[in-house]
Amino acid sequence: MLYDNYLLHVQQNNGFKTAYEELYQQVESPDWKQTDKMANLPALIDTRKQYKILISESDLSDYPGMFLKGSGNNGIQGAFPKVPLEFGPDGDRSQKILKLADYIAKTTGNRSFPWRYFVITKNDKQLIENTMTLRLAAKSMLADPSWIKPGQASWEWWNEATPYGPDVNFVSGCNLDTYKYYVDFASKFGVKYIVMDEGWAKSTTDPYTPNPDINLKELIRYANTKHVGIILWLTWLTVDKNMDLFKTFHQWGIKGVKIDFMERSDQWMVNYYEDVVKQAAKYHIFVDFHGAFKPSGLEYKYPNLLSYEGVLGMEQMGHCYPDNSIYLPFMRNAVGPMDFTPGAMINMQPDVYSAERPNAAAVGTRVNQLAMYVVFESGLQMLADNPTLYYRNLDCTKFITSVPTTWDETRALVAKVGEVVVVAKRKGAKWFVGGITNGKEKIRKEELHFDFLEKGRTYTMTYFEDGINADRQAMDYRKKTMQVRAGDTITIQMARNGGWAAVLE
Repeated sequence: MLYDNYLLHVQQNNGFKTAYEELYQQVESPDWKQTDKMANLPALIDTRKQYKILISESDLSDYPGMFLKGSGNNGIQGAFPKVPLEFGPDGDRSQKILKLADYIAKTTGNRSFPWRYFVITKNDKQLIENTMTLRLAAKSMLADPSWIKPGQASWEWWNEATPYGPDVNFVSGCNLDTYKYYVDFASKFGVKYIVMDEGWAKSTTDPYTPNPDINLKELIRYANTKHVGIILWLTWLTVDKNMDLFKTFHQWGIKGVKIDFMERSDQWMVNYYEDVVKQAAKYHIFVDFHGAFKPSGLEYKYPNLLSYEGVLGMEQMGHCYPDNSIYLPFMRNAVGPMDFTPGAMINMQPDVYSAERPNAAAVGTRVNQLAMYVVFESGLQMLADNPTLYYRNLDCTKFITSVPTTWDETRALVAKVGEVVVVAKRKGAKWFVGGITNGKEKIRKEELHFDFLEKGRTYTMTYFEDGINADRQAMDYRKKTMQVRAGDTITIQMARNGGWAAVLE
């Protein structure tokens, strides 16, 4: 039972089969009936007093993930998917569950169980800075994780592998010339990886036979000369049927895999996640789960698990907008790494949005996209757009590719759930600042206090701000430079669905 009438921020699902990509909903706690849709974790309770409560879980192993449902009397209770017993075919990337057990787990009696935790905060900044999933996770099983290299990746799916322009003298698509172009782009800007999404293999069900138009062996050789690693996309079902592929991929020289379409969190599937990252680690291959549930500690037990999707991210294009994404730093990204796939160079306000691949676009301003690289955390951070557009927007590209994917320190500077967030993050002696906001106000102004900087030092701050017309023409921005010192205060402004991004060095 809840003590009072609370506001619940939740993602409500149609059932236990979900990729955690639903919009956030705001539900009054007394109105959440037993017959209403349940919700996945994490969930956030606003008590409307001086604190909020973030609910999630950690050390999830050999047990199903937890969901929440209303009790009908101003209460919340847990719900769990039952163990699947029989499966049937359902295409090349899923299975139908034909029979369920009448229990949620079959496991050993002498074991620890997953932590279900509350993070109780006095202010919204504490949601950004919390590390509860890490604190409660199992210890790493890898004695030497030094081979694991987080980083950025150029991703071709969002732009349909269609570079163009005077330097593209080949037919773009899923072929060797195109992927060499992505490798060259990644190498030029210090991007560690390229992702080869669906189409790199001759068949989605056969991970051992590459598409002959690509010549994967030659591409890997070429990428090695440019110090760029290759990540291959796979369906989870293909991986499950070919668990020895990690040995083969290691022999080929593949650095990572992107595994897709699990869309379940029952005990069987939770165990599948762990089996995959354990097997991948044996052969020094990292993993990025898409079509996934939220992080629940496995990424600390096996740190070769660099990221999860489990988010309504930018691949959803016009369905992914800042009024929803502004909740992510306080909820989804507050419990672990998040593969949102940012980096759009075509930007539109929601009232004029219209786009299709290969000319994919994002809702929100250009600077909103730049700021995401600082605000959002992922051990594998995508550059989703076309290299052609990155070449044409060099100042934006240089900023994006300068942002680290791991950090030494995080400070929340401004935080209002559902409205605005500004964070400062340090890597070595360099600070990055990123802010994003919703579409509520035409112009939002916020004060930033630079009390986190090293005293006695003058920093050069290069920053990007929304242009004067960004509330209508979302690609309008300004790049500026100024000097700042510890203790300085400045006022920044963001357009609706906008952002602010800076580097201090």
